[in-house]
Amino acid sequence: MSQPSRYPAEVADTPAANDAAALSGKLGKSFFGSRLVSILHLFGGNIANSLLMLLGTALAARTLGTEQFGVFVLVLTLGRFSERLVRFESWQPLIRFAASEEQSFDSDRMGSLFLYGLLLDTASCLLAAALTIGGGLLLMQTIGLQSEDLPLVMIFAAAIALNIRGFPTAALRLGGQFRTLAYLQTVSSFVRIVLAFGAFLMGLDVLAFILIWTGVQIFDTALFLFISFRSLKRQGVANPLKAEWRNLPQRFPGFMSFAWSTNISSTLRTMTQEADTLLVGALGGASSAGFYHIAKRVAKVAMQIGANVQAVMYPDMARLWAKLEIRAFRTVTSRLQLALLAIGLAALVATIFLGKPAIALVLGSEFAEAYGLLIAQMVAVILILHAAPSRSALLSMGRPGVVLKVAALSTVLFFITAFVTMPIYGALGANLAHIAFGLLTAVALDVVWWRESRKAMEGTAD
Repeated sequence: MSQPSRYPAEVADTPAANDAAALSGKLGKSFFGSRLVSILHLFGGNIANSLLMLLGTALAARTLGTEQFGVFVLVLTLGRFSERLVRFESWQPLIRFAASEEQSFDSDRMGSLFLYGLLLDTASCLLAAALTIGGGLLLMQTIGLQSEDLPLVMIFAAAIALNIRGFPTAALRLGGQFRTLAYLQTVSSFVRIVLAFGAFLMGLDVLAFILIWTGVQIFDTALFLFISFRSLKRQGVANPLKAEWRNLPQRFPGFMSFAWSTNISSTLRTMTQEADTLLVGALGGASSAGFYHIAKRVAKVAMQIGANVQAVMYPDMARLWAKLEIRAFRTVTSRLQLALLAIGLAALVATIFLGKPAIALVLGSEFAEAYGLLIAQMVAVILILHAAPSRSALLSMGRPGVVLKVAALSTVLFFITAFVTMPIYGALGANLAHIAFGLLTAVALDVVWWRESRKAMEGTAD
């Protein structure tokens, strides 16, 4: 009996796993060309999704006003902070281990591997929901919320409890379904826009917007799970819900240590990417948190580019390293870094010239303070974009511990910078802290991945 295909016929532009072996240290245009199609699909989908999310944010801002919009932002941020604090990022070890399993493909064993990731996702989501409610009870007044806002936190915690992401992300990325990943997320964003526009027309309060964001996120999770199970079936992977669940740690040694490393790295990144908004709220109030959130939301459009490139290239980078195609591995990583640096600089220039009128047009003149914050945030984005390929390279090399150490040092620098500069510059100090974090991360990861890959290349040459 022939082995079922692990790559769906739907995506003609998706490279198969054996592409990596054919590179032999030299990358042709066809390699980058096929990946470029996938990246462009993801970029187009994510840009559309980001614009829809910006429109939703604008509708909420115009409806609620600066103070109530700040409350809305702080509730969402508290939930997302709690989620990312305990999330295992299971898609990273899943892709890393699945790439190693591909040459001796076993459908049942792959099903058990994905079950492992699904169980980790489920446990972390439930823990995150409990942490959201607990954080609301303990930190509410500290971060700029009031006791009457607690029901809002509890409502949004329901979305956090069901927000399983790592498992479906790994399934779709390994299946090469980047087109699906790109455009599926726009469905829920469109639904959110329709509901938010209705709330805008009726002049509803912050409770209505929290209910809309909660319901749409639950719908989005259900949709992603449904598509991911279909993708695994098409790849020939046994249904994880029916897979053997006993002795998973023994059957996949090293999976949990990898997952813990990515979890702690994610936790450290969360302390800078989500806790910063809570810190701004604590020091400057809900309105300042709203201004800061708008700047971050706009800058996130540019950051999606780095996420898109990592989504497409990380599985291939893992395969290149597993097949000891070190020269090709180094070429892919360095070219990606140069491309992302150029894109980041272009985004900064566009923001300088277009940012102020765009904010006034979309959000209103009362949100003009977000412009200076946006410029500073874009500088940090450039550094984060440059570091994305380095992080993927080190994870592909099985070096999550290095990523963790760099994240820890960068996080310490972030908080030192934030606590020194925020009393002087306000919310802008948080942006300066992001710049410091990004600079240290980019330089440190570059030094390590380049040095380690060069040693590996010299070793294979021997």
